[in-house]
Amino acid sequence: MTETRTDGLPAPDRAPALLEHDRFALRGVLGSFATGITVLTAGRELPRGMTANSFTSVSLDPPLVLVCVLRTAALHDVVLEEKAFAVSVLSAEQEPIARRFADRGRPRGAREFEAVDTRPGRRTGAPILSGALAWLECGLEAVYDGGDHSILLGAVLDADRGPGADSLLFYRGGFHRLAPSAV
Repeated sequence: MTETRTDGLPAPDRAPALLEHDRFALRGVLGSFATGITVLTAGRELPRGMTANSFTSVSLDPPLVLVCVLRTAALHDVVLEEKAFAVSVLSAEQEPIARRFADRGRPRGAREFEAVDTRPGRRTGAPILSGALAWLECGLEAVYDGGDHSILLGAVLDADRGPGADSLLFYRGGFHRLAPSAV
C-alpha cells in the first residue's frame, strides 16, 4: 500500500540504506556541487570548532541559517549546551585553517584554537576567526534529525563582513578559489 501525503500525492518510496560502495558513489555525486567553506565554533569557556560546508541561509525575515553537524562531533554537544554558535566564512587564504579544523587529529581542549587568531563574539562569546570573509553569531532556534547529523537552525543575532578577498570553495574533494567578479 502506498502512503499518501497531506497534499494528496503519494509519498516517495524510502530508499534502503546505501551499501558502502553506493555511499562512495553518492559522495562523488554530492561533491559535484561546489560549496563555500566555514568554520563553526561554539563555547565560551572551552570552545570547539569544526570545518563545515553544510551551511545555508534559510530566511531573511526572520534571519535564519542552518548548519549540519555530525552527532559525534565535539562541537555538537557544545552547541546544544550553549544554545548558540558562530559561523566564520573562510577566504581562500584561510585554507590552512579549514584543513586544521577538518583534521580529526588536531589538538583539542585549550590548544584547539592556539594557532588561530580569533575574537569572542559580542552576542555568544563563540570564537570568530580573524580575516574571515564574513561571520554570523546565532542563537540555536531548533534542532532536527538529519540521520547521522543534526540539522541546527540558527537565529542570526549579529553578522558582518570582513575585507573583500577570494572565497574558499570545496568541489570534488578539494579546495578551490573563487575570485570576486569585477562589478
